[in-house]
Amino acid sequence: MAAQTLAPVPDDTAIPKPLLYACFVLAVLHATFFAAFYGRGWIFDEAGLGMPTDFVNVWSAGRLALDGHPAQAWDWAIQKAVQVGVLGQSYPGNFAWHYPPPFLFVAEQLARLPYRLAFAGWAALSFVPYLLMMRAVVGRPFGLLLAAAFPVVLTNTLVGQNGFLTASLIGGVLVLLPARPVWAGICLGLLSYKPQYGLLFPLVLIAAMQWRVFVAAGVTAVLLAAASWLAYGAESWQTFFHWMPMFSQAFLTEGRAPWGKMQSIFALVRYFRGSEPLGWTFQWIMTAAVAAALVWLWRSRVRYEWKAAALATGTLLVTPYLFLYDVMVLAIAAGFIVRVGLAEGFARYELPGLSLAAALLIVFPAVGAPTGFAATLLVAALIGRRCGLFQRKPSLSAVSLALD
Repeated sequence: MAAQTLAPVPDDTAIPKPLLYACFVLAVLHATFFAAFYGRGWIFDEAGLGMPTDFVNVWSAGRLALDGHPAQAWDWAIQKAVQVGVLGQSYPGNFAWHYPPPFLFVAEQLARLPYRLAFAGWAALSFVPYLLMMRAVVGRPFGLLLAAAFPVVLTNTLVGQNGFLTASLIGGVLVLLPARPVWAGICLGLLSYKPQYGLLFPLVLIAAMQWRVFVAAGVTAVLLAAASWLAYGAESWQTFFHWMPMFSQAFLTEGRAPWGKMQSIFALVRYFRGSEPLGWTFQWIMTAAVAAALVWLWRSRVRYEWKAAALATGTLLVTPYLFLYDVMVLAIAAGFIVRVGLAEGFARYELPGLSLAAALLIVFPAVGAPTGFAATLLVAALIGRRCGLFQRKPSLSAVSLALD
């Protein structure tokens, strides 16, 4: 196996103007939107009623924990009652809390603040490590602009989700792994608040023989679980495991969230009215293919940036439960592609490919289809092309001619 290192990026490399201008325009549009709509149709509407969005379940779970009832955070009826109280209005369906108990540590701190301040503060605070991570991934200050321009920034902020945190932790693992494996393992252990995004990491770490990362991640995850057990009691874990099958039934079988909102191959099959068994068949085939490709890749001599980009992309392809806000992780893959492009030049198809992926993410609200899944596949194809996965092997006749 080749050494795991991040190649330096020359400071004097010119950023391609189309890339620079596109990122600048998107970043300005994001900033303008929030300057214009903060407090008016984002967190509260013009009548002063709270907008029903994902963040309400975080704040409500934290409120229940502060009030001494952490296990009630997973009870849909109790959660909704708290949510209706803070929003001042009811809404169809549920914003259910389904995170493992350690994430209550974050929710509890946010619930100490007034709802509006907690919502805006969470978006702003979690954006900071995401910016720093993208700066490190790209290896140039341009990474900050690329981070702010990524189209899913808007979606994640509007609903108050944790896509920035998820991307920060996965990106942190990949940036720190070559030189600071223990810190990389700590980031991976913290990612246990969303365990579905850590499925591929054990395979890759074993393939790359990164034992210190593996151990540090395990120790961190166990310590987090133990701390939450002590803080919130055994009942919190019991309730979490009790409600998880119901949550899976609601969202992966009954489709309580429209299939078009989810960005996985499982959801794509269901979106086109395929059966649940057919959806799982496609999902397991993709998971096996991605896992096999990553094990091969991480044992190969392909440069580290492509391994990291492939792993970031793969984490999105192997989970059936994936909403657009978690496609924030795709920014990491884009960042590594840009890093290599600035270091040694872009392939002719890479900037058009990244532009098309961005367009697919931007049009999601208009079409309501799994365009984020298409964007992820496109980025995966860009990475695979650079890694030589789609190169044809020379035929025997071609080899004979070359020898002659």
